Amino acid sequence: METVPGTLKFSVGSCGHAFCSGCVAQYVAAKLGENVARVKCPDPGCKEGAVEPESCMGIISSDLLDKWGFLLCESLLGAKRVYCPYKECSAPLLADGEAGAAAIVEAECPHCHRLFCARCVAPWHAGVGCREFQELGQDERGREDLLLRRLAGRQRWQRCPKCRMYVEKSEGCNYIKCRCGSSFCYRCASKVSALTHYCNKCKR
Repeated sequence: METVPGTLKFSVGSCGHAFCSGCVAQYVAAKLGENVARVKCPDPGCKEGAVEPESCMGIISSDLLDKWGFLLCESLLGAKRVYCPYKECSAPLLADGEAGAAAIVEAECPHCHRLFCARCVAPWHAGVGCREFQELGQDERGREDLLLRRLAGRQRWQRCPKCRMYVEKSEGCNYIKCRCGSSFCYRCASKVSALTHYCNKCKR
């Protein structure tokens, strides 16, 4: 075993075990790389000692210290943790699990200041229910897409179940043949035979 000068020694405060500062720095970096929040004493026989972030300020980088703080916050939040739904942000947030929280629908991320739905933790979708929003494709969730969806609802437009384009019936029966070649019922969007023009679901 090599003797380490006192200036290069690192002592684990909770148990008193001493190690080389460089070795502890590598050990802590490896544990943080594994997303471990509570870094135990490097001594394999020690059951109670833990390395604290404050004691490592001079031996690991500020980026690693930030990551450690983030991991500790995440471990404390546990099951109440949610993330901002915007990919550019993804900040960890604390979900309010109180009884009255069901009434809160519109929330603002304190980091990026954008609105999101507190019920389904998705970008804010005014006028569209959570279940309906979750059924939308990723390319249909933009603000303009949601506005178009609301307009289509008011105008009673229907969407082709195959190509997803909106169509408007001007006259005639409920049989629609879309420009993509798909045949469907204007009332319920179910597939309809081009021969009968009859919808088995609507019975029309």
